[in-house]
Amino acid sequence: MGIKVLQQSKSQKQKEEAYLLFAKAADMGNLKAMEKMADALLFGNFGVQNITAAIQLYESLAKEGSCKAQNALGFLSSYGIGMEYDQAKALIYYTFGSAGGNMMSQMILGYRYLSGINVLQNCEVALSYYKKVADYIADTFEKSEGVPVEKVRLTERPENLSSNSEILDWDIYQYYKFLAERGDVQIQVSLGQLHLIGRKGLDQDYYKALHYFLKAAKAGSANAMAFIGKMYLEGNAAVPQNNATAFKYFSMAASKGNAIGLHGLGLLYFHGKGVPLNYAEALKYFQKAAEKGWPDAQFQLGFMYYSGSGIWKDYKLAFKYFYLASQSGQPLAIYYLAKMYATGTGVVRSCRTAVEKRLTFLKKRRCIQWRFSYGIELPFKAMHLLE
Repeated sequence: MGIKVLQQSKSQKQKEEAYLLFAKAADMGNLKAMEKMADALLFGNFGVQNITAAIQLYESLAKEGSCKAQNALGFLSSYGIGMEYDQAKALIYYTFGSAGGNMMSQMILGYRYLSGINVLQNCEVALSYYKKVADYIADTFEKSEGVPVEKVRLTERPENLSSNSEILDWDIYQYYKFLAERGDVQIQVSLGQLHLIGRKGLDQDYYKALHYFLKAAKAGSANAMAFIGKMYLEGNAAVPQNNATAFKYFSMAASKGNAIGLHGLGLLYFHGKGVPLNYAEALKYFQKAAEKGWPDAQFQLGFMYYSGSGIWKDYKLAFKYFYLASQSGQPLAIYYLAKMYATGTGVVRSCRTAVEKRLTFLKKRRCIQWRFSYGIELPFKAMHLLE
């Protein structure tokens, strides 16, 4: 309940309600609630900041096997915050945190071994730590993301909607809403995408996304048809999961030569969703979409050749398509390139390149969100990766 309240909180009062629930659960001995309270004491999220009390609680949790507490103690020891500056002790805490599955500890150890910070520099050891994190994130991504038609890139590019700004100015948003309601198809598709994934300061709203996509599809937009297909394929609050309807909209888009629609049909045949599983058909549609430069289709082709799904394994072709997809930032393509460089599959083995690819993949997935300032520990130039 506390986690739910905290996730939905929009005011300090709601956050305080969440921490009151954490405090009650912690008093009953719930370890995760105790971890939340230790973080609150360290950062001053609930009442007055008390680093000493936070350390005492972390130490108690560490004895119970909390890998999060061990990671926190490693960080505090490594910088001498509230406790003695001791890199040897920090290394021990990070090692136990890593063994317990803490991704931040694994990332830190990976960087330390990669750069030789208080340990002998060893790329292979670094690679093993980064592999643990990357494998977990990739597995989670493949299971939870569903069928990744395209979640990031705007297929239509009005100037302000495709800018690098993280937040869309409210006045501009109102202006674009006005244009969308007046029948501007490009704006309709772009607003539909923004609401579908919740970007540029707009809330994720499946109903609004569907509203704009339907308007654009009615006006003949193939991109809109493809995104409606995606919505039905995955299912959400606005539309029920329906493979037949997904097939219908993907087919409409594909008939216009749309890459997203072609890719969507390929996925349906590849997974046997609403149609008989047919790798030959999947390959055909993926190839057509890949020829149009669609990175997700390029990745799927690479995966088919890498895994031998319905075709002979061909690591050279797998590498080619993974590389093409990675140039557009397709995260799983980057992950598989890292695997190939790590094992020397279809390419000359390179530990350093494998590490770099894994770091790029983790950065793409924005997998590490933590309030500690790990600027010294983590080798990311783009520190917006961290909260």
